[in-house]
Amino acid sequence: MTASDVTVAELVGRTLGRLGVGRVFGVVGSGNFHVTNALRDAGVPFTAMRHEMAAATAADAFARMSSTVAAVSVHQGCGLTNATTGIAEAAKSRTPLLVLAAESGTGDVTNNFAMDQDGLARSVGAVAERIYSPETALRDVVRAFRTARDERRTVVLSLPIDIQARQVPAELLEAPLHADAPLPVAPDAAAVSALADLVEQSERPVILAGRGGRTAGPELRELGHEAGALLAVGAVAKGLFAGDPFDLGISGGFSSPLTAELLRNADLVIAFGSALNNWTTRRGTLIGPSAALVQVDVEPAALGAIRPITLGVLGDAAATARALTAELRARGTARRGYRTGYRTQDVAARIATESRWRDVPIDDLSTSTRIDPRVLTARLDDLLPRERIVSIDSGNFMGYPSQYLEVPDEFGFCMTQAFQSIGLGLSTAIGAALARPDRMPVLGTGDGGLLMAMSEFETACRLTLPLVVIVYNDAAYGAEVHHFGAKADLATVEFPDTDFAAIARGYGAAGVTVRTLDDLDAVAEWVASKPSAPLVIDAKIVSDGGSWWLQEAFAVH
Repeated sequence: MTASDVTVAELVGRTLGRLGVGRVFGVVGSGNFHVTNALRDAGVPFTAMRHEMAAATAADAFARMSSTVAAVSVHQGCGLTNATTGIAEAAKSRTPLLVLAAESGTGDVTNNFAMDQDGLARSVGAVAERIYSPETALRDVVRAFRTARDERRTVVLSLPIDIQARQVPAELLEAPLHADAPLPVAPDAAAVSALADLVEQSERPVILAGRGGRTAGPELRELGHEAGALLAVGAVAKGLFAGDPFDLGISGGFSSPLTAELLRNADLVIAFGSALNNWTTRRGTLIGPSAALVQVDVEPAALGAIRPITLGVLGDAAATARALTAELRARGTARRGYRTGYRTQDVAARIATESRWRDVPIDDLSTSTRIDPRVLTARLDDLLPRERIVSIDSGNFMGYPSQYLEVPDEFGFCMTQAFQSIGLGLSTAIGAALARPDRMPVLGTGDGGLLMAMSEFETACRLTLPLVVIVYNDAAYGAEVHHFGAKADLATVEFPDTDFAAIARGYGAAGVTVRTLDDLDAVAEWVASKPSAPLVIDAKIVSDGGSWWLQEAFAVH
């Protein structure tokens, strides 16, 4: 050891800073204290959360909305287990995330914190990596980072505390990292030709963008123009085609009647980076029985994994869209602008007037004491700034903010639903807000989910976030109430009403109870005040018999 040596913990933190980690979230204990401070010393911003699950979820949201690799820092053992639900959500969503998990000392099997951290990581779909020794530490951390970034994986990097404390030469802090990002996967020419054949044969094509298509918005818009295709997205890509006259919006359980109609009548669906799961396709019912189905993905195992496809194309979404556009132009068969079939003035007019749920006539069920959640959300869509970033918790309510709140682009909507856990919404909103500080953060949550996560409201207040928290308060786990019905014993899923506005004021934030539209005047006043603290809208909602997407949600079980 020399005076110029540094610890492995410092090497890990400083190297991740050089590699470009965007932000680290965590709960700091003795095991992750030094590596967290090393990240901070390297210039990586740190956000202290109140619970490790929230730290993982906030990091997940930050990575999605910033297009960077984010990190989570947790204590050994219990810190990692606390974070597991958030890690599972990120892993199932293929979020590029690094979980820096301290670990009990090598061979210290009787330690209170000792556990199979690698096994835990793999059990929820994450990649298990570790720092094996001081000699391999630099290679180990670069490998973990590249796996997260290049394969879009969630990686749990275990950091044994005895190895963290070991010394390595300080010159490793400046060593070449050899970590350039790989070039996008280009599609095979024969596959592009076969796909062009299908486009030429189609009359009513639709382009469907999923999570893997979020980075290809301009290319997919151009392809839609050339191929004469309508545009749709999975829920996680909402906003990708905002403003396009042929944007159908969300495909799946949240689809409006017109969107569902036009999707079912398509004779060709080209899915870019979409798993084509039960949510996105309504268990396959949104794809017509005679429609050709093409799936474009960078993962060979994803092609045809969930439902039969006509053609699978291995390739990056943007690269494939560019290649297909070029092929159609070279053939002289591109269909630019309006044409017969789907890209017509009539279809554009119908999309403009019928594709949004707020355009669909409803019977207002509001009373003097409870407000219809559809009416509520449509009015909030008008009151809140257009430059917004909307996050969604899980529950019976989630269709309302997902379809009634418009967003400006694909960085305006963050939905952590791959693991279908309630209680992730508040931390999602915090991570998303930090990724896009130029936008007003908005959270749609249920009363049950918010009560699970309420400790993180202190975090939102501490960070002075102008966060709008819309609580769809039915004093119940509403999904179960509607699923099992009035004839069931619902005592286990119904609760006394909670005054969320009072709780918000207790934290130093603003709170308003909403029973009628007139109560929303306070929201307009809050927006105009240039706020630096959250607002909780405790909306006492009336039941509309269960959200329109609810049957789809339970049909997969």
